[in-house]
Amino acid sequence: MDSTSTATGTDNGTDSGGISRRTVIQASVAAGLATGLWATTSGTTAYAAGPAISAGIDATKQSAPILPYVYGAFIEHIGTLVYDSLWSEVLADRKFYSAVDLLSPNTRKWRPVGPAADVTMDTKDPYVGEQSPKVALSRSETRGIQQTGLGLAAKAYVGRVVIAGDPGSHIVATLSWGDGPGQSQSVTLAVKKAWTTIPLRFVCRTATTTGTLQISGTGTGTFRVGAVSLMPGDNVKGFRKDTIDLLRGLGGFWRFPGGNFVSGHDWQNAIGDPDLRPTTFDPDRNNPQSNDVGTDEFLAMCDLLGTEPYPCVNTGFGSAREAALLVEYVNGKADTPMGQRRAANGHPKPYGVKYWAVGNEMFGFWQLGYMSPAHYMIKHNLFADAMRKVDPSIAIVAVGAFPASMTVHRLPYYIDPSSRQIVQPTPVKVEYGSLTDWNHRLLTSSAGKFDIISEHCYGTTQRFDLDQGKYVDVTPAESMVDSCRRGAGYIKSVRENWELYAKDFPELAQDQIKVSIDEWGFQKASGMKQLFGLAMMLHEMFRGSDFITMAAYTMGTSWLSYNKTDSTYSAAGVLFKLYRERFGVTPVALTGSSPQPAPTYPPGGDQPIVNAGSPTYPVDAMAALSADGKTLTVATVNATADVQDIDLSFTGFNARPNGKLWQLTGTTLDATNRVGQPAQVTVAELPFDTRTGVLSATPYTVEIRAFTRA
Repeated sequence: MDSTSTATGTDNGTDSGGISRRTVIQASVAAGLATGLWATTSGTTAYAAGPAISAGIDATKQSAPILPYVYGAFIEHIGTLVYDSLWSEVLADRKFYSAVDLLSPNTRKWRPVGPAADVTMDTKDPYVGEQSPKVALSRSETRGIQQTGLGLAAKAYVGRVVIAGDPGSHIVATLSWGDGPGQSQSVTLAVKKAWTTIPLRFVCRTATTTGTLQISGTGTGTFRVGAVSLMPGDNVKGFRKDTIDLLRGLGGFWRFPGGNFVSGHDWQNAIGDPDLRPTTFDPDRNNPQSNDVGTDEFLAMCDLLGTEPYPCVNTGFGSAREAALLVEYVNGKADTPMGQRRAANGHPKPYGVKYWAVGNEMFGFWQLGYMSPAHYMIKHNLFADAMRKVDPSIAIVAVGAFPASMTVHRLPYYIDPSSRQIVQPTPVKVEYGSLTDWNHRLLTSSAGKFDIISEHCYGTTQRFDLDQGKYVDVTPAESMVDSCRRGAGYIKSVRENWELYAKDFPELAQDQIKVSIDEWGFQKASGMKQLFGLAMMLHEMFRGSDFITMAAYTMGTSWLSYNKTDSTYSAAGVLFKLYRERFGVTPVALTGSSPQPAPTYPPGGDQPIVNAGSPTYPVDAMAALSADGKTLTVATVNATADVQDIDLSFTGFNARPNGKLWQLTGTTLDATNRVGQPAQVTVAELPFDTRTGVLSATPYTVEIRAFTRA
């Protein structure tokens, strides 16, 4: 029996036999722990049942609204991430970046059909990129190219092949989903001497992960293939219908391309006819990119998802001129030079994108184009001026780094020239206002050149040791609550730094400068432990709604579990969907009788001066009103093995008797959701009686309760 089936959160706290519901739940939890139902690789701490926590919620004391942008998403071209999760292309290397041969047996690529020597790579007159396969035909033997290991569903597929050949050739494209009769379908290709794009259409009858597309034939002379595409017939503007349907409306915005990838990316190579865009090489990840998802595709995706686009420009190896041209391409009128190119590419109307990230993590030695802070601030100003000259209405998000970030990002190592040994510099805690305080330099040297400062916060169950200058495991093991709270502590450190900046730089308030945590996540954890960490980080960002207006979860596709043909919500996706749909938008004051304990470790890096969380320890609670003020929602994270009773009192809000509870729980502490398997992390909707005045937070749950104004 799991916590979902025992904790109904209804009536007056007793079951029909008069037994306390708290007793029932505690008995269930004890049984679960005893039988290993909630077994986990991480240690757990049971908090002894004691006096109920008292909490007061004052609906008259309201903070700045939680903007939908706080539920944003981040994604970048890391390997084939975008193409596996969002883009619907079935084929790999569809423009022949790699040679068609029998080498690299473990790589999914094009292989020869017939003698390998009869397939060569034409480098003198390729269709796109540096080479195109050329097949020498035979009258008696089928020759060509094929790609196997395709993931296919039982549905229609559409595509195209760019092909050229001699008049004596008879060429056929065949899609196979099995080896038996009726398990393949062929299309005869009317090949011409010049490059010709020929449409393809197949109907796959049986799902498979070992499908094959073959382009082959017989005859005399040769034929060449320039590019091939195969997509499900139900794709939406090239994107997977299943993943788009799940993600629609979930993220408040999408940041792309972002990440380290953007510092080596030339956006002008990723517009126009996708078949004529050469495959590019990502120098950061040492990986080729098919270059099919560029600026227009990203903006089309955001339109499909109903979210705000948040593009990032290249301040690594890129120039201010290139960034300004991108702004003109996206937002310029159709009669501007770049607007004309956009119109020629099928989108005459300007996109009207407001938010622009000017670079990514340029404070980091790992970044392409990294330079000293003094030099980079000059570069930022050049970019900001050039971009605003094109469109003064845009909001510029500058690369930021708080002392917390600058401390936890290790200094670059170097090789000692005499000993040839790798040397790691002595760890340094970055102090506020010092020469290594990136944001202080930004505020001093680039004032007026940005509207928002970015920050990247990756919480983890490890702690950052200031003496060693690195993340270390916590010994002895700490409670799950304290471990899961560490990510929220990182955000609390950002808050403490921000308050110092606000004192020294009054323009932050005057110009309404805000913060975008446009990369964040909770690492070194899985199952329910990760969800508790993520929920606590969300709560801390909600508490900072006065200055945190945007946040982008890494990666947005992590909200899904997917394979080649199917997808479902991951456990993290269930959590974000719960908060996005059920939690309020206007935070209200919440006081309590159980403050967070004093920090165990000295402040600095990801350790704030005062621990993150609400004054309802060990529960983390957050309250917010709906947009119309008619509903008060209370979210709780209970990462303990006990029911935690909270005596609630309200100021400025009278609730109706019937409330609603949405309870997120897992079948085990290691629960997760995987495509093709029953969901282990789910949300149950339950009624509860608001008149008890007691909120009983169920063990190992994230819960949101809705109180309707009387």
